[in-house]
Amino acid sequence: MSVLAPSHPLGAPAGRLRVAILGCTGSIGTQALDVCRQHADRLEVVALTAHARTAELVAAAREFGVARVGVTDPAHAHDAALADLPEHTTCLIGPDAAVELACAEDVDCVLVAIVGAAGLAASAAVLETDKRLALANKESLVVGGDLLMPRVRPGQLIPVDSEHAAIFQCYQGESAAQAHAIWLTCSGGPFFGRTREDLSRVTPAEALAHPTWNMGAKITIDSATLMNKGLERIEAMHLFGVDMEFIRIVIQRQSKIHSMVEYDDGSVIAHLGASDMRIPIQYAFSYPDRWSTPAPRVDFRTLGSLDFAAPDAETFRCLALAEQAGRTRGTLPCVMNAANEVAVSAFLAGACSFTDIDAIVERCMDAHTVEPVQSLEQLADVDAWARRTAEHMLAAR
Repeated sequence: MSVLAPSHPLGAPAGRLRVAILGCTGSIGTQALDVCRQHADRLEVVALTAHARTAELVAAAREFGVARVGVTDPAHAHDAALADLPEHTTCLIGPDAAVELACAEDVDCVLVAIVGAAGLAASAAVLETDKRLALANKESLVVGGDLLMPRVRPGQLIPVDSEHAAIFQCYQGESAAQAHAIWLTCSGGPFFGRTREDLSRVTPAEALAHPTWNMGAKITIDSATLMNKGLERIEAMHLFGVDMEFIRIVIQRQSKIHSMVEYDDGSVIAHLGASDMRIPIQYAFSYPDRWSTPAPRVDFRTLGSLDFAAPDAETFRCLALAEQAGRTRGTLPCVMNAANEVAVSAFLAGACSFTDIDAIVERCMDAHTVEPVQSLEQLADVDAWARRTAEHMLAAR
């Protein structure tokens, strides 16, 4: 199953779309709330979750008058901010809160904007229902794509990542069987053109300065190492039911072309627009319709130029590691993703260098015996093993 099977989208009632936003305080979650503000006549926010930012969660709950919220980190169960929740609002605590809220009867569409592998259980739970899944958590498919995609019903999953939303739209009205290649665009990050020696001296502050996108810390570091593009390539493989070879990465520095699909006759259909995540978020809510834009429009008369280049997988080793994981499949992408999350956290904390990130990921991948993916429980065990292994390797440096 791929997301391209034609169907009227699930979770599309006649009235306002009732939305649950899992991870409402992160970059995607806050931009989704902005879309909901701009289209309050079409969207109703009924449930919200946050991991630790309870004050921001409470503020959003009060603004939108939601019936239920969830705090997925039990350490924040007794935060003073929670006392300011509206009287009618129920608060769930713990890692299962996101799953419970996502499956509530009064939810039509679930935006999974949780960072990292934690979004997998929620995505799987939504796919067992007739709700629409607006997926902004790429790790769900990188880690569990072999489990999740067979569960997807036609019209149920709408990708939110800007590149995958672009590819999805480039396929609309076309025959997927007549596609020749997917061109997955990449900004190149803040260190485009740097050498391996240059990267060894990079600081967290430099790595967090993305040239075109405003994102959370983890995904911004992944964009700097180009791991994000490697993850997106695996995600595209699952979403569109193609091999890794079918997906080609091209550097597009201005981030105005969000991806392209090339067809057998040589025609290339590209998705262009502003570098603003509110556009793909809104499309996941409005599909198959298009609503008035939530972002400034691009004036192509003043854009100047569009530049293209090939990625440097020798300098940015994460690209090669992700390709290896995607070709191998099984549990290897889970190990790669977990080790990367640990290494990125260590880099942000000043506990390792920028180039240590791909080194730790590679060592964990080499130490793993790959198995076919069988269950969520198995993936949780593999994820835990990879995190422990990465932490031990970092400690032994």
